[in-house]
Amino acid sequence: MKKLTKAVSLGLCAALAAGMTACSAPASSGAAGSTEGSTAGSAAGTTASGDIVNLKWVTVGTGMPANYDSWAAKVNEYLGEKIGVNIEMEVVPWGDWDPRRSVIVNTGGDYDIVFGNMNVYANDVKLGAYLDLSEYLKNTPELYNSMPEEYWDAMEVDGKIYGVPTYKDSSVTYYLVWDENLAKENGIDPAQYTELDQLTEPLQKLHDATGEASFPLGSNGTPWSYSLYDNLGTGLPALGVRYNDEERKVVPVFEQQEIMDQFKLFRSWYESGIINADASTKAEENSYKICSVAQGWSGAAKTTWGPNMGVDAVAVQWSPTMVSNDSVRGSINSISANCKNPEKALEFLQLINTDSYLRDMFYYGEEGVDWEYVGEGADKRVHRNRDSWEMAGYTQGSYFIVTPTDAVEFNEWDEVKELNENAEESVMLGFDMDITNVADQIANCNEIYMRYRGEVTTGTIDPEQGVADMMDEMRAAGFDDIVKEAQAQVDAWAAENK
Repeated sequence: MKKLTKAVSLGLCAALAAGMTACSAPASSGAAGSTEGSTAGSAAGTTASGDIVNLKWVTVGTGMPANYDSWAAKVNEYLGEKIGVNIEMEVVPWGDWDPRRSVIVNTGGDYDIVFGNMNVYANDVKLGAYLDLSEYLKNTPELYNSMPEEYWDAMEVDGKIYGVPTYKDSSVTYYLVWDENLAKENGIDPAQYTELDQLTEPLQKLHDATGEASFPLGSNGTPWSYSLYDNLGTGLPALGVRYNDEERKVVPVFEQQEIMDQFKLFRSWYESGIINADASTKAEENSYKICSVAQGWSGAAKTTWGPNMGVDAVAVQWSPTMVSNDSVRGSINSISANCKNPEKALEFLQLINTDSYLRDMFYYGEEGVDWEYVGEGADKRVHRNRDSWEMAGYTQGSYFIVTPTDAVEFNEWDEVKELNENAEESVMLGFDMDITNVADQIANCNEIYMRYRGEVTTGTIDPEQGVADMMDEMRAAGFDDIVKEAQAQVDAWAAENK
């Protein structure tokens, strides 16, 4: 789509919002997941028409919070005063998410806003599930201007925008994460190791010292090891364009020498016990890992990775920082094509991406119960009364307006923003492949990939033979047809965009 002008005034936006007519009935008490007699549906404010607009947001987490009713009452009082909205949440547990989400999206179910990501976004758009937001965004300039224009480009499907990306670690950086104290006890300085082929000696030393796999893996393998290749929105990791290849050549990723070299390295680690013997069949990865690769930012070692393992952790950057369609699409909220109040739904998404207090309420839980503010001004922090909140924070809105906690002395979001600003753009940023002509071939090749992934990428089998067998099956299933179609579309797109 053509770039939205940055000169659209917030005053005009407010005037337009004030003139909108609310189509829903006034809010009633109660909400999905609440008990009878709940006050969660009440709100203090109204729209210009005198109604409170009900919106239902379906998202993922560990399930509905035990204190959902009292939390929702406070949230909706604030939302009612600010924009005349009453939000009703359905927080689906992780294990139920894929089937539940599929049902409501494919049937046009009861929702106004739904969470999604790069795995489902383009397909949902082609189903006609989502509202085209291209014109609506002109009336929410604060939302549009809250993130780089390139991120909106990454959301385009056939030149139109169907979702609001979460401005977070929207670029991708991978880190080698170590148990810091264990490394020091064994004379290892993690800062010295920034390449995989440098790790064999220290990992072998840690394996010998502990008797454990020092680089444990699960059956999902090492998808980060081929992350330099953009799979063009196909969802098929076996095909892609290297992020910095100006010729934009579509290649069979696993046959590239740099990828094969990594797989051979993993094979040597597997044979020496650095990688666990059950890696290819282990459905759940270890919560504790002596050394691993994780996507995020270095500060996460102190705020997330270390605490989750119960140790002090240190992170050393391994990959370049990249931004691509997939990285931007890691967290998306889309508005249903059947939404009766799309202006209000987008106004709500604008608020949760720009209003720090609302963002804190969704990110941390109920103020006064789950958390409370301490300090003032630049020293203002959140003190958490419990470590977890059932809603997944990354699904909601911008990270850069979340108030930091008092558990650490630094604001980790500052590092994330710097990574985003300095990220290298994939040469395919803004391209989204139309898979219509090769959808069956992609589905069949993905099934083949999933059968081989665990063994090939964990070093369980000889990678040269494993990749050869996998690619023979894929080519018999139409892999070369996918490459040909992809290259034709990439070339046409590149020529059009020069």
